[in-house]
Amino acid sequence: MIFTRFRRAARDPDTISALYGMIVAQARLPVFYRDYAVADTVNGRFDLIVLHLTLAMDRLMADPALKSLGQGVFDRFCRDMDDNLREMGIGDLKVPKEMKKMGEAFYGRAQVYREALAAPDNDALAEAIGRNIYGGSPPELAAARRLAVYMRGAAGDLSAQAAADLAAGQLRFPDPAAVR
Repeated sequence: MIFTRFRRAARDPDTISALYGMIVAQARLPVFYRDYAVADTVNGRFDLIVLHLTLAMDRLMADPALKSLGQGVFDRFCRDMDDNLREMGIGDLKVPKEMKKMGEAFYGRAQVYREALAAPDNDALAEAIGRNIYGGSPPELAAARRLAVYMRGAAGDLSAQAAADLAAGQLRFPDPAAVR
């Protein structure tokens, strides 16, 4: 049919789960908590997931053929956060309020990260990371700067990944231990 080329690409739940799983696995690498001094807390883990999700979403949404997949990954993130809230004992009546806060946190951080990544140096990015990841007071400025270098490198690596690989559920982040 002539209209088939205008249909949205089907969302493959296995591909979405694979991509989201890679985002979460990267955010949970011990090196971030050990060497980058990110707090190994619910908030610290959430912020690292948001950081990696932002990078992946920006790459997926930049390609018209991958936008539907990007939306699927974001929807999977929302379901995961909802599930986590319920597992932590948040009541059914409070979950929507908490989800709204998480959504606002994601969109706010994503916007700040995008703007900072557009700058030619890492100063704004390190400042945004210091505020969001480290709560305004990184244990040392070097930790925020190192995470900024990692984030910029990850954004570059993701932009170079082939759309076909991403559509097949293959997402590669750089090794954070290699960043100095």
